[in-house]
Amino acid sequence: MKPLRLVAANDTFAALNLMIDVLDDKCAVFITAPETNGLMPEVHGLPDQVEDGAALIVESSGSTGAPKRIELSKKALIASASDSAERLGGHGQWLLALPINFVAGSNILIRSVIAETQPVMMNTRMPFTPEAFIRSAAQLNHQRKYSSLVPVQLSKLLAHAKLDEHALRTLRGFSAILVGGQAPNLKEVLEFKELGVKVVVSYGMTETAGGCVYDQIPLRGVKISIEKGLIAVAGDVLANNLGDKFLTSDLGNFENGRLEVLGRADRVIISGGLKVSLDLIEQRLLSEPGVAEISAESIKTPWGQSVGIVYVGFKELDFSFLETEFSSAAKPAKVVRMESLPRLISGKPDHLAIQSLLAN
Repeated sequence: MKPLRLVAANDTFAALNLMIDVLDDKCAVFITAPETNGLMPEVHGLPDQVEDGAALIVESSGSTGAPKRIELSKKALIASASDSAERLGGHGQWLLALPINFVAGSNILIRSVIAETQPVMMNTRMPFTPEAFIRSAAQLNHQRKYSSLVPVQLSKLLAHAKLDEHALRTLRGFSAILVGGQAPNLKEVLEFKELGVKVVVSYGMTETAGGCVYDQIPLRGVKISIEKGLIAVAGDVLANNLGDKFLTSDLGNFENGRLEVLGRADRVIISGGLKVSLDLIEQRLLSEPGVAEISAESIKTPWGQSVGIVYVGFKELDFSFLETEFSSAAKPAKVVRMESLPRLISGKPDHLAIQSLLAN
């Protein structure tokens, strides 16, 4: 057994030092939500000590339900960091722009310790701005520079880089900028690549110690299979107590060594006997001019389910063309335009809040 240490998400330097102890097998760590007025938030159900196989306990984001606490081993953390570095071209210095109480943020601390580099750490309690990101990037001094973002942050950076040549030059200086947490706007990813910025689309979750598939290709040591339409992951990156294989809730195809993620199985609705993927609707609408952010949700109706859409855009838009491009099941029953989408601290859309908004 070994002690379980708690540290608040806004105490990033203390968390970084604790990660050194984690990799030295001196303790395990749980990163709480940020302190409020100097007080650490209450946490319940955590033991004072854990089994030797535990290194980091992470809560999932809870974007579609209650968060889960997931236990990652030192072996999984090191495998994730090593496989990632091999794919990206080597260890380097990281710019932290994500909360460290979620796996993408805590991974940056772990990878920095393994690389023996000092991460540049933004204040993730403040709203993300591209200007702050570019200023922070100026502090990176390693030959290989990395960062990890969620799609909404990437969108803001793209809009800024189109207007600011200095920002674009700075972004071109990164060896890779990972984007994950949810499906990004692939049109924006392509735009960034055309501008010479190395954006890498990452697929994974807390149960796989973060991203385990980069640009559709599994990392070394990660095995992908499809079981009844669902993506299954195997390898050293898996969290404890999952067995040899983790069956995700994501639909996908895996052919010729490349993974195509089709969206979550629980985000496929049935209306009038017809199925439609809310994730595919979102991807289609993100390519539509005038749509900056989008969330498609299920609305209960007397005849089944219908599509509800909340979006951020420059004008009122008509999405009736979805019925022609997909099926009648894709015809929106309700459309709400907002200035910004409700989001969790992780940066992911708060689907429960959005569903509540559409229900009113």
